[in-house]
Amino acid sequence: MIERIWSGSSLLYLLLLPLSWLYGLVSGLIRLSYRCGLRKSWRAPVPVVIVGNLTAGGNGKTPMVIWLVEQLQQRGYRVGVVSRGYGGKAAVYPLVLDAQTTTRQAGDEPVLIYQRTGAPVAISPKRAEAVQALLKQGELDVIITDDGLQHYALQRDFELVVIDGVRRFGNGWWLPAGPMRERVARLKTVDACVANGGVAQPGEIAMKLRAQDAVNIASGERRPAIELPHVVAMAGIGHPPRFFATLEKLGVEVDREVAFADHQEYNHGQLAALVSQGQTLLMTEKDAVKCRAFAQPEWWYLPVEAVLPPEQAEQLLQDIQKLVK
Repeated sequence: MIERIWSGSSLLYLLLLPLSWLYGLVSGLIRLSYRCGLRKSWRAPVPVVIVGNLTAGGNGKTPMVIWLVEQLQQRGYRVGVVSRGYGGKAAVYPLVLDAQTTTRQAGDEPVLIYQRTGAPVAISPKRAEAVQALLKQGELDVIITDDGLQHYALQRDFELVVIDGVRRFGNGWWLPAGPMRERVARLKTVDACVANGGVAQPGEIAMKLRAQDAVNIASGERRPAIELPHVVAMAGIGHPPRFFATLEKLGVEVDREVAFADHQEYNHGQLAALVSQGQTLLMTEKDAVKCRAFAQPEWWYLPVEAVLPPEQAEQLLQDIQKLVK
């Protein structure tokens, strides 16, 4: 239902417009208070790159963060990542992740980024505190923030917005009548726009998510996803249909699709009940990081990686490198 409302195909959004106007008013006043100096923002001693979005729901932001971290690491830069840690609940903040940090503590996306990139990652609702915690651990050349475009308490040197290239901006209204955290005009002030899927508009960098081989959660074995038998596909991400569409493009025969809420917590019994004898459970990597402790032999995940046009990718990286002293 919420997808129909946000897409504009249902007129029920009209009933929510008063709440949207209130959301827009409050968010606008908050941003204005920082611009006028009524609220204090903190500037890090190293460049800060925001990877955020204008809309709620999955846009492909985390794959973009991973791509950016890995690309900068390959060029010799020391990269740290900070996040709010949505979906997790740490005993204390800021929390610097290590090999024992669980998704229950830090949230699924920070753990995924840490495991994929090996970069130092810290979480805190106050992202400035997370940055400070990382800098106490060691020297860094640049900080990438996973989300936080609207977190103006942390000053930034570069803003990159990831757009869902298929759904775009829905009906264009603020939450809850529409999917917008900020209106589309905000794009005029950012440094780069990346369109995930669909058709990139002028001025946007096209990004595709390329699926790799499926990986067995328990053993680490890799195998083409199309070879997995009797697949039950599950996804607890911002937009599960994207994952199911990826499997279809790969030619994976799926017996059943199961969608969960974004940042859903799982237990063994809940997931074991999804498959019967002879079936394979296939999930996203974001789901898999929450299941490693109790994964069964027939449970697999499908990693994806962001792919950008070489020339535009190089220009983006050069723009960010110019910030690093």
